[in-house]
Amino acid sequence: MDVIDVAVVGGGPAGHTAALYARRAGRSVTLIQGEVPGGQLTTTSHVENWPGDKTIPGPDLMVRMLEQVEELGVDVIYDYVTEAQTDGDGLHALTTDLSGNVRARTVILCTGAQALWLGAEGEERLKNAGISGCATCDGPFFAGQDVVVVGGGNTAVEEAIYLSDLCRKVTVVHRRDRFRAEAILVDRLRARDTIEVLFNRTVKAFGGEGKLEFVDLASTNGAGDLRVPAQGAFVAIGHKPATDAFTDWIECDADGYVRTHGVGGTLTSRQGVFAAGDVADKIYRQAITSAGAGCMAALDADRFLSEGA
Repeated sequence: MDVIDVAVVGGGPAGHTAALYARRAGRSVTLIQGEVPGGQLTTTSHVENWPGDKTIPGPDLMVRMLEQVEELGVDVIYDYVTEAQTDGDGLHALTTDLSGNVRARTVILCTGAQALWLGAEGEERLKNAGISGCATCDGPFFAGQDVVVVGGGNTAVEEAIYLSDLCRKVTVVHRRDRFRAEAILVDRLRARDTIEVLFNRTVKAFGGEGKLEFVDLASTNGAGDLRVPAQGAFVAIGHKPATDAFTDWIECDADGYVRTHGVGGTLTSRQGVFAAGDVADKIYRQAITSAGAGCMAALDADRFLSEGA
């Protein structure tokens, strides 16, 4: 079986950018797209924070990235990795579900992370029609409107604070009687007049005809149900990185994110294996930061290959 220079795992902005830079460096590159070709941007109806485009549908942006790497000669596989191993010579073998093994001198993991959802009634139907998992991405669409943020950790509080500068009213819904977020963040939230906090509440259902119009809340302490009018809702209860196939192969933290180090923060615990994008990023989780990290990972992989030549 042929051994390629760079195997990129994951088909979002990080993966496509890594494949682009590795191929332009003259390396043989295989891009394994994964279960969701194009990544999370394929579920985003409008992207308005991608440099150079005032607005562009997420799927269109990912098609452009794919066409670019294919034109450069990147081998694209529509499959996902089920296992990864490294032999005694330092070569990495990636077992895919349908396509067999891919053997590579270096691997760049760009498998991303998925937002955790509530599973409440109406949630799936109204995603991208008022319901979002990212306030930074979609908050500006709800300027001057009423929104709900679900969650009680740092992410939920930070998103509520961010939205309070844009929206008429922000209602924070948390199932417990106190926040899990850091005290300094909670203090900042409480200082905002446009934010209302509803403790001991869970989302019972999201409702609306074609777009979100209200959120029905149940009580955890015996109070009655409550309906909150809202044009937007942001579910901020966490993310799950796509690292199940790699946790026995490289070091991950307690939440499953790949631990990285080095100047650009793309090196992993295994020599010749790099990581970029949401699979290693708990903080920013933006398409543009993922693309930048993909660039750095490709440059690090190219440097590794050159030093080992």
